Formats: sequence, C-alpha cells, structure tokens
Amino acid sequence: MDHFIGIDVGTGSARAGVFDRQGKLLGSSACPIETFRPAPDFAQQRSAEIWQAVARSVREAVKAAGVSPESVGGLGFDATCSLVVAGERDGPVSVSPDGAADQDVILWMDHRAIGDAEAITATGAGVLDHIGGVMSPEMELPKLVWLKRELPQSWQAAKKLWDLPDWLVYRATGATMRSLCSPVCKWTYLGHRGLHGEGWDKGFLASIGLEDLVDDGFDAIGTAFAAAGVRAGGLTEQAAGELGLVPGIAVSTGLIDAYSGALGTLGVADSEGNGEIEGRLAVIAGTSTCHISLTREPKFVPGVWGPYYSVLLDGLWANEGGQSAAGALLDAVIARHSAAAQLIEKAEGRRLAEALDAHLETMSEESAFLTRNRHVQPDFHGNRSPLAEPWRKGAIVGLTLESGIDDLALDYLATQQALAYGTRHIIEALSANGVVVDTLVVSGGLARNRLYLREHADATGCKVVVPDQTEPVLLGSAMIAAAAAGAYSDITAAMAAMSGAAKTIEPRSGEIAAYHDAKYAVFRRMQDDYAAYRDIMSAAETE
Repeated sequence: MDHFIGIDVGTGSARAGVFDRQGKLLGSSACPIETFRPAPDFAQQRSAEIWQAVARSVREAVKAAGVSPESVGGLGFDATCSLVVAGERDGPVSVSPDGAADQDVILWMDHRAIGDAEAITATGAGVLDHIGGVMSPEMELPKLVWLKRELPQSWQAAKKLWDLPDWLVYRATGATMRSLCSPVCKWTYLGHRGLHGEGWDKGFLASIGLEDLVDDGFDAIGTAFAAAGVRAGGLTEQAAGELGLVPGIAVSTGLIDAYSGALGTLGVADSEGNGEIEGRLAVIAGTSTCHISLTREPKFVPGVWGPYYSVLLDGLWANEGGQSAAGALLDAVIARHSAAAQLIEKAEGRRLAEALDAHLETMSEESAFLTRNRHVQPDFHGNRSPLAEPWRKGAIVGLTLESGIDDLALDYLATQQALAYGTRHIIEALSANGVVVDTLVVSGGLARNRLYLREHADATGCKVVVPDQTEPVLLGSAMIAAAAAGAYSDITAAMAAMSGAAKTIEPRSGEIAAYHDAKYAVFRRMQDDYAAYRDIMSAAETE
C-alpha cells in the first residue's frame, strides 16, 4: 500500500489526487461538472455526470502520478453536502421543477427551501440545538420537505436519499454504511446517541411532515453509520473498471469537502513547529467558506452549527461556522463592475486577484487604509453564521462617480476586508461560548490569495497558518483512505504522518489594528441597518 487517492467533488468539478504515505502529492487531475439553474435560487446537477467526472479525474491522476494501479491501497471521497435522490435500481429521480429526468442532485447552495427552513426552525425542536438553533436551507431536511410537497411524484419514486459524499461511497462499493459526517452535520442525526439509527428523532421528523422516513425504519436515510476513516467496503468490479483501479481495495467512509480540508490542515506544523489542534480554527475558503473548530466537550453556540459528535475526529466535537459566499462573492464584485473587462486585459493572463493586488500597491504604500470610505456588507447570498439569516443581502457603501480600475480595486479590497470581518464575527460568537481561537489554518482556493490572508490576520488578530500542501482537501481524503486501508492505525496517526509543514502570517498591531477595529464596527452597524430596512419594508407590505 504505497499510494492513496483522495477524491474531492466540489461545486464545479471533480478532482482526484494520488499521494504517497508521507502525504506528498504525486499527480492530480480535475474534470468539470455542469450546474443547472431552472429558476432563481435553484441549483441542480446530475449524479451520472458527477461519477463520470470522478472516473475521468482518477484515471488521469494515476497517469499523471506515474504509478501502477496495483500500488493504490485505498480511496477516500469528500464532496459538497448536496442531496442525491435515487429510485428503483438506483436510477435518477428528478428534483427539477421542469421535470428534467436526469437532474437528481440538489446542490448545497440551492436556496429553494428557505421558507421550509424557517418553518422547521419555528418548531423549536431539541435537535435544532445542535445546529445553532436555526435550520439552514443549505441542509437536507428543508429540501426534502420541499421535494415532498412540490414534486410528489418524485417523492413517491424515491427509494434512497443520500448526501453526496455517502452516495459516492455507495456508488464505489455498494455498501450502505454512511459516514457520521454528513448525517450529523446536515440531516440532524445525533451521532452521540449511537451508530445504528438511534440518532434519528422520530417525533421531530414526523412533526415536519417527513413521517414517511420514520415509517420505513429510516431505510431511505440510513441505519448504519461510522466515523470517517473506517473501511466502508471494497471497490466493486464495475467501479474498479470505471476508475481504472484494482477491485477490492479499501474505500473509506466519506467527508463533507470542508471537513476534508480541515482534516488535511489542522495538524500542520506552524513556523515554530507547533501542530497542536487546540485553539485552531480551520478556514476552508473557496466558493463559500467553512470555519471548523474541535473541542473535547460539546459547546453550544447560537447561530453556529454544532456541536457535532465524531464528524471529523472520533470522540471530538466540532462547531462549524461559515459564509455562504466567499470566492463567489469576490468573483461577483469583479464581474458586476464596469471596469472588469479593462482589468482582464490588464491582467495579461494572470489571475485577476494577482492583478488587483499589484494595482492596489500602486495606489498606496499601505493599501489597507484605502477603504476608509468604502465598506461592504458581504451577505450577498445570505448570512450562514453567526446571524444564521439566509434572507440577508449585500451592500456597498461609499460609492462615487468613478468607474475605472481604481474604483474596482477599492470594491475588491473592501470585500476582502468584509470577509475577514465575517470571520471575526464568527470567532467572537465561538469565544463567547467557550471555544478559544487564536490561530486560523487556511486552505482552499483563497489560501493562494495574499490579500485574503493578510486581511484575515490583521482584522481578526489571529495568527494565520497556510499549509505548504497545495491540495489540502484532497490530502484529507487521502488520509481517510490510508486509515481505511490500514496503513495507519487511525486518522490521527495519518494526520501526524501526512500533514507536513506550513508558513505563518502574524497579525499586525498598532494603527492597522485600530483601523480594522473601526471598520469592523461599521461592518456590524451595516448588518443592523440592513435588518432595519427589511423591517421597514415588511411593515409596508402589511399596511
């Protein structure tokens, strides 16, 4: 067992990476996945296309690594927390309002069920205590309530309801064991109650109209669970042929993609050689951002998901905050500006983030201060944490008549800062409820963004640790593959052997810190103001 493959299914692509026993990436590949949007707030995909993308990325990664398929000892999957609806003989069941037969996946970011999420929150059920007291439309139960009401034929045809990471494991092995990660984090399964269905709350499911799931003994949503890193089964002949691997190799129980990123980063050694998990917050920053901390005892934090039992490391509790749009927000801020085309031309093939970073340096010796009069309220796709209000929208304050690249650069920098203030808000909520955070371990696409890292360090006052590993999410999935294959005794041992080192960014103090304190106060005031605007308009609707 010399090599292990981590497979990550994100919002827009499937990626695979081949790693050795020390966590070195030997080869990787990616394949795009199409998203369908039949209506506003809807986002759908096709499980068949997802699996094809997985198969192609695995075969190409093995080829790029230059290793023999016979040397691969195990596979680990991570994916977005998207809903897969399967019917007879595992066939696709449409989740689309237009009836598209093969669109059987509701993406995590789909907000069609905001009203259903609010109705579930209004029940005040005890299980909600483990998701910060507020049900999110990005979780699965609101989507199921919507599906049952709006597409009754699809609901009747559905035989199995999967979170995408668990579906991938099933597709690879035929085994029905599910990871604790997805059901606990996104389905309200209480993992601390047991691994054989004891964690489902019958009364709660019935109270929100999902009594069908209770009546069939939870067969559609799972009756066997295990922590990540457990061998779920062996790769089937069919799946092995599709992936270009050897049948029977170990396939681990899966992880949500953000949790795989946390696993691949939380154990890295900083510049002082410290790799202790205590006090660390994993910031997995891509299209959206997840903030994950681990504690030995459960900590209940209003507006922050969790505490979740054994969803990352067996026996530890996780709390998860997040922002519904991070990289997606930066992309939107650039795309909607009149100078976007001019920026693309000026970039000359460079990443737009690099071009904007360089441009800001020409505007000021210390660019952070440029946004004294430009402020962004970043909840363009709602607030995931700690306000837990998906109805929120964004705002930019301090606009002038300028419309060139200088103005676009100000919008961009102010948005970077606003994302950092959102992280600071989450840290404050965690701290107020007994979760100590002094270090941010950043991974995902934005870990390559210098401004994102600098503004997070300065705005939060936390040390920022950035792993040397270029693909920490894939590495996390390779770690669970290695544990499932028996190469290491458990995930903790795999982390110790495979995590590697990192660079460290220290927060600046003095004038910079005071500046960010002031802008953070503006950030919080803007959130309050937006809520007031909504109240004014709501009152007008009832008059």
